[in-house]
Amino acid sequence: MTGQIKSVGIVGAGTMGQGIAQVCATSGLDVLVYDIQPAMVEGALKKIAASLQSLVDKNKITPAKRTESLSLIRPAANLEELQCDLLIEAAAEDLAIKRKIFAQLEKSAGPEAILTSNTSSIPITKISSPLKDQQRFAGLHFFNPAPLMKLVEIIRGAHTSDDTVKALQQFCLTIQKQSVMAYDSPGFIVNRVARHFYVESLKLVEENVANFQTVDALLRSSGFKMGPFELMDLIGVDVNFAVTSSMYNAFHQDPKFRPSRIQQQKVDAGHHGRKTGKGFYDYSK
Repeated sequence: MTGQIKSVGIVGAGTMGQGIAQVCATSGLDVLVYDIQPAMVEGALKKIAASLQSLVDKNKITPAKRTESLSLIRPAANLEELQCDLLIEAAAEDLAIKRKIFAQLEKSAGPEAILTSNTSSIPITKISSPLKDQQRFAGLHFFNPAPLMKLVEIIRGAHTSDDTVKALQQFCLTIQKQSVMAYDSPGFIVNRVARHFYVESLKLVEENVANFQTVDALLRSSGFKMGPFELMDLIGVDVNFAVTSSMYNAFHQDPKFRPSRIQQQKVDAGHHGRKTGKGFYDYSK
């Protein structure tokens, strides 16, 4: 865990994975992206290309910068190919899936590679507990959309070393993000505080105090850039529900984190937000 981080391996090519890949590549780092579904990686590369083209169109980057950034991102056929200085897992918010990924990464990655999870709610120590070397494991929580959101939470597990933390702090400087240290707790800092932005808004709708459009409009008028239902659609209703469920269980079914039946119905119906064309709002047009 010495030296500068120059290459990044990302596991998971969903919204967060592709956003993190774009951030790293535009900062001049070599990026490898793996997903259990190869088509997801192909789709991610196309979306990154479109995102960078949008920045060119807005005169925020040059066409040469777009070309250079895209050249730094490559697909990986399997986890063993991720021979990088830093590995970031951005897979489903499921403890068993994450542990399986890291068990394999610990075997295949070099002994100096730093292993991190982009989990937004699962305790870092819980994910890393089966690993032999937990000192080089930490949480590295980006926020959606990763290219725009400046904050990154670095989460220290029970065994995370000082060297690992320092390397991740330097990495955040390299990619021009503001890092904040958080000790291990379900939801860490931001999601623990922000969870009630969603949970209480859903309760208002469940209890027929107001419809979701009204709640969004009122919160936007209060200074929020997006209302909670618009934001859930952007993040992914399924992802948001998984985080709430994870925190509800992690806090021993504390009622203040109780998942919403309305959100459960959306997930069951496949209405996951913008990515599926329908969530609380209809995006099919």
